Amino acid sequence: MKFPLTGLYAITQTEGKSCQQVIDEVTLAIKGGAVVIQYRDKNPIDAIYLSSELLKICHAQQVPLLINDDVELALKIGADGVHLGKEDGAIQHARQRLGDEAIIGVSCYNDVELALSAEQEGVDYVAFGRFFPSSSKPLAAPAELETLQQAKLQIKVPIVAIGGILPENGGQLLNAGADLLAVIGGVFSENVRASAKAYQTLFLN
Repeated sequence: MKFPLTGLYAITQTEGKSCQQVIDEVTLAIKGGAVVIQYRDKNPIDAIYLSSELLKICHAQQVPLLINDDVELALKIGADGVHLGKEDGAIQHARQRLGDEAIIGVSCYNDVELALSAEQEGVDYVAFGRFFPSSSKPLAAPAELETLQQAKLQIKVPIVAIGGILPENGGQLLNAGADLLAVIGGVFSENVRASAKAYQTLFLN
């Protein structure tokens, strides 16, 4: 499955939730228009079961499922790819393990040079952020709109923005050069389907 060129990139919010809750929420996010799902779970209880169920839901709707941080889990369940942070191992290792068709994305924080280097290593997308205060990554260093503008001039793969993004502030990130908006809390809070839909309108302008 190919990585989409634009749209809402929803990242699971698992803390304090049952597997079934997460499954139901992801189903609603896709119904609301999410074009990518990332399974992110910092304290997994049953990662293989939950990620396998999410993969079924995603594939039924032609939406790729990426695994955060864990190349071996992605390999085990046959996920579409993986998202790597700076502590999560080499791009080449992930490519060797997952194959040429896998989607590999990397966190580039506020660093265009890091993104250019990752692009040369064959990643499918680069992610910058956090752009706004974020409860899921409160200590992450802030990223600047200028970074997106510079990246857009130099980078050919899709650019993902992350960090505290709401329907009210996402438009300025798209205007600065982001192709996709990665969201956790803004989607997986109360009315998941309606929340996802609210982001989708940003991509119609």
